[in-house]
Amino acid sequence: MKPIFANDAAIDQAADLLRQGRLVAFPTETVYGLGADASNPEAVRRIFLAKGRPVDHPLIVHIPSVASLDAWALSIPQAAQQLAAHFWPGPLALILKKRPEVPLEVTGGQDTVGLRVPDHPVALRLLQAFGGGVAAPSANRFCRISPTLAIHVQEELGASVDMILDGGACQVGVESTIIDLSGSQPKLLRPGHITRDQIEAILQTKLLVTSQIEQADAMQIRVPGMMAIHYAPITPALLCSRGSLPSIIADLIKQGKKIGLLTSYTDIGNESDLGAIIRMPEQADSYARVLYSSLRELDSLHLDIILVELPPQTETWRAINDRLAKATSVYSNVLG
Repeated sequence: MKPIFANDAAIDQAADLLRQGRLVAFPTETVYGLGADASNPEAVRRIFLAKGRPVDHPLIVHIPSVASLDAWALSIPQAAQQLAAHFWPGPLALILKKRPEVPLEVTGGQDTVGLRVPDHPVALRLLQAFGGGVAAPSANRFCRISPTLAIHVQEELGASVDMILDGGACQVGVESTIIDLSGSQPKLLRPGHITRDQIEAILQTKLLVTSQIEQADAMQIRVPGMMAIHYAPITPALLCSRGSLPSIIADLIKQGKKIGLLTSYTDIGNESDLGAIIRMPEQADSYARVLYSSLRELDSLHLDIILVELPPQTETWRAINDRLAKATSVYSNVLG
């Protein structure tokens, strides 16, 4: 399936396909989503089949506005109202207790549902034309690199999608922040473009993070992006500190490895012996925007190994470090 430029006629056609229970890939500000009518269990099952995704993994439902919350959430706590008012449309998903009629296929069998209003003109126009909620995980094979261009969807899912709306490059580039508001205390389940600090400033309370959630509780929480290996290229990818890069590169060159490198470092040495180098931005927002497309580019070059320089370990970089930790291994575990 070739991407189609997302003009009004194409978006109306996509909305009709969703009503028929078909699959439509569409852009959001984070990544491209693989969408189906969230009220249609059979259509939702097609998402899992196309992605090769386990059926107990819940999906985020994309809705056209804050006013649509009542159609999906059993109750809307004040914290949800505050965050929605401040950050929607935007890259923030809220986990709330679901209404009884919300299909269990959407929620992975859980009594909660993830909801968000995307901040992309094509996504919003599609949701308004469709008139309902669209369940949409990232439009890629399960655990692989998320797509940030329409061509990525075509390359990965091909004929499994009934239509691919091309709305250009995604401007955020990593998946949404996920906040669980279904319990007594808000929890940060997945970091994203909207940071922990920003959310705590609105709620005037501290978030629990995954490491602070009791083990028994953590084992019951299933949200997108929680697999130990996720967002991963097919080529083995290794996460390395800047200081270790020269020696690791030298070691790999001795082994005759064809190396790809993702780095902000300018003084690598031995550059002519590397298969490919992509220089990454030094600002977190710009880095996130090109992260997945850069990984995909290196993954397409039939390299032996991709080395990724470890980014700064600060709150601003939390989402990027989360994705890279799941997309890569450490050097000693693979080659040591």
